Amino acid sequence: MRPRYRWQLRSCSIELGERTLIMGIVNVTPDSFYDGGRCLAPEKAVEHALRLLDEGADILDIGGESTRPGAHVGGEETLADGTAKLIVGAEEEMRRVMPVLEGVLRVRPHAVISIDTYKAAVARAAVAAGAEIVNDVSALQWDSQMVSTCAQLGCGVVLVHTRGKPRQWRSLPSEPNLASLVEHELANRANVAMKRGIQRDHIVVDPGFGFGKSFEENYPLLAHLGQLRALGFPLLAGTSRKSFIGRTIGRRFGHDAPPSARLYGSVAAMVASILRGAHIVRVHDAKPAVEAAAIADEVLTASQDLDPLPLPGMVPPKLH
Repeated sequence: MRPRYRWQLRSCSIELGERTLIMGIVNVTPDSFYDGGRCLAPEKAVEHALRLLDEGADILDIGGESTRPGAHVGGEETLADGTAKLIVGAEEEMRRVMPVLEGVLRVRPHAVISIDTYKAAVARAAVAAGAEIVNDVSALQWDSQMVSTCAQLGCGVVLVHTRGKPRQWRSLPSEPNLASLVEHELANRANVAMKRGIQRDHIVVDPGFGFGKSFEENYPLLAHLGQLRALGFPLLAGTSRKSFIGRTIGRRFGHDAPPSARLYGSVAAMVASILRGAHIVRVHDAKPAVEAAAIADEVLTASQDLDPLPLPGMVPPKLH
């Protein structure tokens, strides 16, 4: 059974562990790998966000910059005239996300909103407008002001494990013991956060499926997700429609399944993550996730009274 926690957010706290919480994704971007451009207009994004809530999402995660593989994030690009420019600057990111955040809260003032950003300026603006959580794909590393900003804001914080940056992911060497690496590096990031003023009960950790992991590495990470319980933090898992799912379900057809064809594989991976201890799952599709999570939660509840199944090769005990 999952350990239970009380996650302290900006203005409230929520119970984690009794049932799986569903975090619905709202991408306000032109280039996200699955739904880029669909919700770029604020009114479309607000409509989508409200639909996710109606379908049972507990948290909305609103983001204004894509971190798809190959994206140039967390740095600068050189323009033709030789000057440097942030790929998506804080002002542009705020222009995208703030009308959506504010629009949702006008209609649903008690909605729990997470801002998906690695920029301190965006985090400050979003929390000031009512966001409860900062979800940082860099685990507070890509902006030197992010740790102190989150500590001052007193919001919930999601630390996501990432190897390198998106433009480097396809060329990273394989990691023979990825689960242990993720555990070690998330422990380091959480310790840094706490030493610099973020309270322990404000932190959730995310192993970062697909974030600097090869297709093959995601499955050992998923299988050993329970290993991260040793960190002593609630776990968030985001496997929804990711490339490793498309690779697996497309094998019989000879080509990767596109993001639009990964729903059922995503639900399967999500259920596996819940059975391995995830407290929160980040999804594009709220209704299927809510229904599948309800079944997984019942299995978890029933399993706490069962003896563990014998492992392969074990000799069963003699019955008298």
